[in-house]
Amino acid sequence: MKKKILILAGGYSKEREISIKTAKAVFKQIRKDFICKILDPKNGFIKEIRRFKPNVIFNALHGRYGEDGYIQLILEHEKIKYTHSGVKASSICINKIISKKLFTQNKILSPKFLVYKPSQNNNSKDIFRRVNYNLKFPVVIKPINEGSSVGVYICHKYNFLNNLKKLNNEKEILVEKYIPGREIQVAIMGNKKLGTIELVPKRKFYDYKAKYDKKAKTKHILPVDLPIKKLKAVENIALKAHKITGCKGITRSDFRYYNNKFYLLEINTQPGLTELSLVPEIAKYKGINFYNLIKWIINDASINR
Repeated sequence: MKKKILILAGGYSKEREISIKTAKAVFKQIRKDFICKILDPKNGFIKEIRRFKPNVIFNALHGRYGEDGYIQLILEHEKIKYTHSGVKASSICINKIISKKLFTQNKILSPKFLVYKPSQNNNSKDIFRRVNYNLKFPVVIKPINEGSSVGVYICHKYNFLNNLKKLNNEKEILVEKYIPGREIQVAIMGNKKLGTIELVPKRKFYDYKAKYDKKAKTKHILPVDLPIKKLKAVENIALKAHKITGCKGITRSDFRYYNNKFYLLEINTQPGLTELSLVPEIAKYKGINFYNLIKWIINDASINR
């Protein structure tokens, strides 16, 4: 008898569109071998879960409420197997402040940062002075709990305050030292190093459009032109970060390589699985086709992650 797979997609975050693309790509791969259904959790999903009675829930949600431990907690309460990382790891990794502190505690290099709370720090000139003194410009500002480079701005002295205003609705904003250099991304599968890819965006950085728009023409480089020792080093860092945060399933860690050092920016606990996504591309290079990658993720699912 075929297993029943319920794919959660859409949701409430600003990454809703990408989540739906991921879900459709997954559905297309597995529909012949499983009884599949895509469900948007905005539409009374607990009742639908209980009615459909899936063997596994494939969590294709991205961002807030899908990648932050919220959905994971509900699924554990329902005692249903689900994919990707669990409650604790998800909540740690989506929070860029908590995860960066954890990296630092475990001797993983990450850019220096400050935290700005618009509701408490009404004097934006004060944060300007703090940034100029402690970090030096340029800096990167971003919401602490979004993915896909949503709300990310590279700031210099002349545009810092204007860009900061764009994120005034956020409770907390991460202000991080900008690290130039090469965009290096590492995929982990289970507790093993899957591989590494380099990105050369034609835009200022690997932003939302560079990630998901074919017209942006971001260059993907496989294999990465780095000495073997350096490749092993960055993959070891990614695996270490995956383990110390308690991640499960697949993750993708984002690095900048500058002055012979790797700076870990963040861990993505639910990387995209679209035609332009990096983990499937890395897997394919390593001899794992898209179908087998998805099937592995499904087989890896468990009730308590």
